[in-house]
Order: sequence, then structure tokens, then C-alpha cells
Amino acid sequence: MTENPALVLEDVHLSFPRRQGLRALIGGEHSTDFLALKGINLKVQRGEVLGVIGRNGSGKSTLLRVVAGIYSPDQGSAQAHGRVSLLAGLGTGFAGHLTGRENAMLYGSILGRTKEEMLQLMDGIIDFSELKDFIDEPLRTYSSGMRARLGLAVVSALDPDILLIDEVLGVGDPVFKEKSKARILDMVKGAGTVVLVSHSFALMTSICDRIVHMKSGEIDFIGLPTEAIAAYYRSEGIESEVGT
Repeated sequence: MTENPALVLEDVHLSFPRRQGLRALIGGEHSTDFLALKGINLKVQRGEVLGVIGRNGSGKSTLLRVVAGIYSPDQGSAQAHGRVSLLAGLGTGFAGHLTGRENAMLYGSILGRTKEEMLQLMDGIIDFSELKDFIDEPLRTYSSGMRARLGLAVVSALDPDILLIDEVLGVGDPVFKEKSKARILDMVKGAGTVVLVSHSFALMTSICDRIVHMKSGEIDFIGLPTEAIAAYYRSEGIESEVGT
């Protein structure tokens, strides 16, 4: 692949302070920091779909938040060449008392789009999310799958250069999952870059160019999807089940 990086991470370290327990407060012991990312070096090429897998707590979501600029590394650097949008959780950034339409407008403004731009995009957002009958209902009445649909519809409609997706594509019915996959592939065809965190190995195998396996805040393996998934299973001491 010709060198044309959209993301470059060099020697990224990030730590979080541990909560002090009762013994620490009484005894005067100092709590130690939790090292969430340890020496991450990674290049993601423009137009690439990169998957990130690993056990819960391995640093996957933290890595995406560093790329998105939410967290600043304690050491090293993370450079994103282009507009970055992060879709994390089931409607992160949405407000339950607002309608789906109002949340779409709000989310777009957070990501830097004007009211006029969002109004022009709204029909496409509603159509893709398949929420026409619910778009003017409060978000608190939505199921988790409906929230995920709305989030993906808004973020992908904004046509970011780099789309970061954290554990949302596994939500919803099979038809919508296929629509989500097709939307991501369309983005890539338009020179977009996608970094995807998911536990759905079947999805990752079908959509990703490469996969990173993270373990204890470090990159344990990076390579072709089947190889990375096999590395994950080896690290867990179980027989490979690639594609499941």
C-alpha cells in the first residue's frame, strides 16, 4: 500500500489515576496510575478500514479517544490528517428529552456543521436510519438499536475524512447491519478512513483491511484479519474460531 497516512501514532503512552481506596485514605498510601496505553506505534493509511479487537479493558476505546483528540497522550504524539468523527456507545452525546430530529441537529452542530447544512442532510439521515415514524419522538423512547442507527446515520452523513466507530455496528437487525457495512464501504471508496472497534469477528473479517489485536494497553499483533483474530484466540489459550 502506498504511504498516505490518515493517522499516525508514535510512542503513545496514556495513564489514568486510580481511585484511592479506604486503606489508602486511612493509611496515607499513594495510589499508582493505571497505564492504559503503552508505547503505541501505528499508521493507518487513507482509505483503509482498520479493526481493533481485544478483551474488555485492553485499551481499544481509549485508543479511539486519543485519535479523536478527547484524550491527550502523556507521552508521544497522535496526528490525524483530516476531519475526525467518533461514534461511540449507543447515542453518545444525545439527550434523552430531545427528539431524534433535534438530537441529529445538536450532534451535527457539535461536529462543526451549521444549522443550514444539517437541514439539507436531514432527509438522508432519516432515510438511512429508517426512523421516519419515530424521528420526532423523544430519544428516551428509542431502543438501543434505534439510537445506534441514528448515531451512525448522522455521523456518516457528515462525510468525515476519518470515522471512528466504537461497538455500535453489532446492534440492530441483520438488514441494518448490512446497510451499515455498505455505508462504510462507500465512505472508503470516497477515500475515507475507518477505525472500527467490535466484538463481531465475522463483521471484522468481511470489512477490514487489517486488524490490531490489543492486550493490556499494547499492540500484541497487527496484520490481516484472519491472522489477527487467530492471534487473539492464541492469547486467550483457546482454539481459533475465525469468522465467528
